[in-house]
Amino acid sequence: MREVRVERVTVDDPQFRHRLLMKITQTPGSDAVLRTIQVEQEQTCLYFRDGAFVGELGPGLHAFWKDAGVVKLHCVDRREKVLDMSGQEIITRDKVTLRLNAIVSYRITDSRRAFEVSEVPDQALYRECQLILRTAIGGRNLDDMLSDKDTLAGEIVGQIRAKGEAFGLAVIQFGIKDLILPGDIRELMNRVVAAQKEAEANQIVRREETAATRSQCNTAKMLEQNPVLMRLRELEVLERVAKDSKLNLILGEKGLTEKVVNLL
Repeated sequence: MREVRVERVTVDDPQFRHRLLMKITQTPGSDAVLRTIQVEQEQTCLYFRDGAFVGELGPGLHAFWKDAGVVKLHCVDRREKVLDMSGQEIITRDKVTLRLNAIVSYRITDSRRAFEVSEVPDQALYRECQLILRTAIGGRNLDDMLSDKDTLAGEIVGQIRAKGEAFGLAVIQFGIKDLILPGDIRELMNRVVAAQKEAEANQIVRREETAATRSQCNTAKMLEQNPVLMRLRELEVLERVAKDSKLNLILGEKGLTEKVVNLL
């Protein structure tokens, strides 16, 4: 009582392609002959047939005939991921044990290489990061590492990126979150910093005292060379004293009192 259209398809290719694939897979009984996989927008799917790589499947619905060959599908998430490297204990060249926490952000750029080179690319990158950190930090003294952290970070990032490319990964960022020193080393470094700051403070105080003394010396020379200026200074002092307190003048014959009498 309804129109029926019959199509003949071949199973030479295990992958089933059809313009009405969504409707076909939703038909009751289709799961008996078809295997479906939904690839999300942020994913790519590696398609292997009889052990050979065929290609990458993009986002969307894909269907494969059952019992039409050995089909292996591996979905890869291509979004950015973060490796948290916590509690890494490393000994420097001068035998100081450090504990550091670092992070590495990366994403998969070559899905096939990431799948073929290592079974778990995340763990492979984590292991290489550990080795690179131990080599870079273990070959430096503590003072050299703390004084030139930018060079150290640049060297580590360069090596990690090179290793990441071998695994089909792109290292986006590397950073050391925490650098924890042993208690006795922290105490010694705090004492050194305190001594340096105290020495700097003493140097600043001596510099200011020298500047103040030089200013007083210059002022004394100016007053010595200009008697009128000296008298004006005396009057300024007299004015400040008279402003805030009761002033009793004892008149003499010379000096400031004589000038005050003349002014009065």
